[in-house]
Amino acid sequence: MASRTHGNALNRALLLTAVALVGAAVAKELARPAAERTWHGRIVGLPYDFRPPTAERLRAEFWAPDNPALFTPHAFGIGYGVNLARVAGRFYPPD
Repeated sequence: MASRTHGNALNRALLLTAVALVGAAVAKELARPAAERTWHGRIVGLPYDFRPPTAERLRAEFWAPDNPALFTPHAFGIGYGVNLARVAGRFYPPD
């Protein structure tokens, strides 16, 4: 039972951290004059992007074979996604 309680506490802490980061990023944008709001940037070192996602940005997040990075900024939201082209390249190297 103790591990279940610990798991719930950890989940709550992670959720509160995520909500705080999103709130801080939104507050950062709202503190700027309306004409200067970009809705993308960094907060405590993490990238955020609250613009509507585009096919190009989704592709850059999840499938960018020319990008050597394993983790790429999310096309929408806060944090990083996984460059699946990089993962696939480890299992199926180019001929």
